[in-house]
Amino acid sequence: MSETTMRAAVCVRAGGPEVLEIGERPIPRVRPGWSLVRVRGAGVNRSELRTRQGHSPAVRFPRVLGIECVGDVAASTDPGLPEGTTVAAVMGGMGREFDGGYAEFALLPNTLLMPIRTTLPWHVLAALPETYLTAHGALATSGVLSAGRQARLLIRGGTSSVGMAAISLAAAEGIDTVTTTRRPAKVSALIAAGADHVLADDGGSLAEAVQAIWPGGPDYVLDLVGARTAVDSLRLVRRGGTVCVAGSLSGWLIPDFEPIAMIPSGTVLTAFHSDECVGSTAVLQRIVDSVEAGVLPPNIDQVVALDDIAAAHRRMENDEAAGKLVMLP
Repeated sequence: MSETTMRAAVCVRAGGPEVLEIGERPIPRVRPGWSLVRVRGAGVNRSELRTRQGHSPAVRFPRVLGIECVGDVAASTDPGLPEGTTVAAVMGGMGREFDGGYAEFALLPNTLLMPIRTTLPWHVLAALPETYLTAHGALATSGVLSAGRQARLLIRGGTSSVGMAAISLAAAEGIDTVTTTRRPAKVSALIAAGADHVLADDGGSLAEAVQAIWPGGPDYVLDLVGARTAVDSLRLVRRGGTVCVAGSLSGWLIPDFEPIAMIPSGTVLTAFHSDECVGSTAVLQRIVDSVEAGVLPPNIDQVVALDDIAAAHRRMENDEAAGKLVMLP
């Protein structure tokens, strides 16, 4: 490889989108246990927005953000990952403990690299790993996927990229799904993703609207809004049902949370974190195959260039996106 420098979006300090600065950096050198990936695409995620805002206290700036990427191996230290192998990587410290996917190259631990067979274009493949693996993991953890067509699923925060992936996964399984949005203009995108019903979420309780569809309430709630809505979700789900919190659109902490008083007897409150997605090669391959077959949609909102990464952050920060924002370096 003749190149010695690469372009990257560097978060120089905590702050607004303007702290993402485009510049030249040396291409990292491989070291034992790590391989160099030529980044062909990277999803843009809300956790990166929160890191950029300064809500990840362990992160030290300057840092190349990006908790996921797809690309091909440019220099390998693993015989099982020869140069040219198409790979995806998610989490495991990317964009936090070490530089991530907002660059033309990324030096990544071999343990994070998931080899993938695909004919999908890079921008479509880049839309899938973090989003679909998180959605699949959350639905599996809560028991929705094993319940199948008998399940009634409420997804709060449906127009997030994970929300739309969860809608599409549920629709592919024939699961009756209700989802929410704060913006009427996004209803059509949710229906296209596979939602059976869409409810307006004005910040109040959804009890009346949900019970009009399911008088007994949903069996499962996938709550991607998080702190602001988790307690209300526990009230909405049927007694003995399951609430899975897998997003933090409204922050990390539930104020004044009293588990004994707020979790109805027999109801399950669980969570899923995308760190659990590390090394989920087989699951991601099935998702990629389903997208290739037209069973699952990629749910892409916009594709942007590296130079436009700050604009992508603004779009996400203003809640304008419906689906996945993808960056091609």
